[in-house]
Amino acid sequence: MLTKSSMKQFTFNFIDQNEKAIACVSDSIFYFGELGMQEHESAGLLCDLLEEENFRVERGISGFPTGFCATYGTGSPVIAIHTEYDANPNNSQVSGVCEPTHITPFAPGHCEGHNCNAAVLVAGAIAAARAMSEYNLPGTIKVFGAPGEEQLISRPYYVRDGWFDDVDVALHDHLGGDLGTVYGLTHSAAISAYFRFFGQTSHASVTPWNGRDALDAVVLMDMGMAQFREHMKPEWRAHRVIKEGGDQPNTIPAKTMVWWTFRAPDAEGAKIVFEQGQKIAEGAAMMTNTEVRCEIMSAVWPVRTNQGLAEVIKSNMDMIGAPDWTKKEHEFARTIQKEIGAEPLGLINEVRPLNGPSKQRAPSNDCGDISWKVPMGRIGFPSNIPGVAFHHWTGGAALTTSIAHKGAFVGAKVLAATVLDLLTVPELVERAKATFADEIAGVEYQPLIPEGQKPPIDLNRETMEAFRPSMRAHYLTERPVFI
Repeated sequence: MLTKSSMKQFTFNFIDQNEKAIACVSDSIFYFGELGMQEHESAGLLCDLLEEENFRVERGISGFPTGFCATYGTGSPVIAIHTEYDANPNNSQVSGVCEPTHITPFAPGHCEGHNCNAAVLVAGAIAAARAMSEYNLPGTIKVFGAPGEEQLISRPYYVRDGWFDDVDVALHDHLGGDLGTVYGLTHSAAISAYFRFFGQTSHASVTPWNGRDALDAVVLMDMGMAQFREHMKPEWRAHRVIKEGGDQPNTIPAKTMVWWTFRAPDAEGAKIVFEQGQKIAEGAAMMTNTEVRCEIMSAVWPVRTNQGLAEVIKSNMDMIGAPDWTKKEHEFARTIQKEIGAEPLGLINEVRPLNGPSKQRAPSNDCGDISWKVPMGRIGFPSNIPGVAFHHWTGGAALTTSIAHKGAFVGAKVLAATVLDLLTVPELVERAKATFADEIAGVEYQPLIPEGQKPPIDLNRETMEAFRPSMRAHYLTERPVFI
């Protein structure tokens, strides 16, 4: 007799039989180590694997060369699953060692775990699609690849451009130190913008009076923002890097650029902080007799996860359970935890209790816009060590080890099982929509990115072009194959 349990077991068997391929996807993307907007190898691999499983793949969506939407099936419900696969600058770290060690000195790399996210996404999607074919299940899966998460770029564009207009519910997967899910507000809103100052070059010692120093404007904006911080609410944030500061000391800079990110718990608060930043930049330009141009690169709503979907995800986590960690894996985790001064508890063997409403945190994720468009659930799977610092070498220390792989296998099973629940039990989709209506009551979602704005497709191009030849020597020679 056909049951939902037997369908889920079908997907679990598929994942068990394809552990080698899933690990290979994760490790391949780890060694690609591609920065946001330049994830050509990573996106290409994921698209190829999905096409081989008869997904209809649209590449380059919303103007993102490394973005894609892969569709399987027809009819309702329409379930979107999405994740990211970009790396970070200066995060090249050898996995499996207990000290900072570069794969390629100062190159980009994965110390955030997005390689594992991608593996769970593709494995869970393929497992669910195989079950849909085996049991003739109606419904549609839409798999979205999201470039540039570390710069908070792609998914607001997807929502703005209508890619989620026909979606009923959405699921996002992200690694962590345990197996669990939450509902409520989890991340902050953010606006990310370039401030470009334009002055006049001149010799800094011979004729400085003929110059208008664009770097002075950056410095004064920094000072203005420092004064503004006294008046910022405790949960507001503003941080920056100077991307262009001039060429040489004896030449007054005629062109500079500083990149700011402004955060707040809600979209309106992020707009307030950003708008004050704009005023300060204009004031800095006036004081230095320069001009300023502001370019919003991305703007994201806070992440809100749905109670109805969290309940479905949690039930599958309870059924599947956390990985069975070995003594050696616990010992490795404890060594890393000692390195960062965390309590050496090792790995977590239990499923985290359902947390909700969750406590909102300062970081942001560009999936936030999706979570205000449709109900969204978040699958946290245990492919990293509890307590490690992301964007730090400890965040990459486990990412090609058995810890990462075991966590990904469990995450893929939870994703596939949750998709099957939503495909076969209409009441679950309706409950997700009902709780979503209550959660967003009184809030009208409008994208924060300007209408018609195009994505910054050249971002990180020069860096990847400089490092990719040396990084290529470490690529895996084996290609993942799903059986």
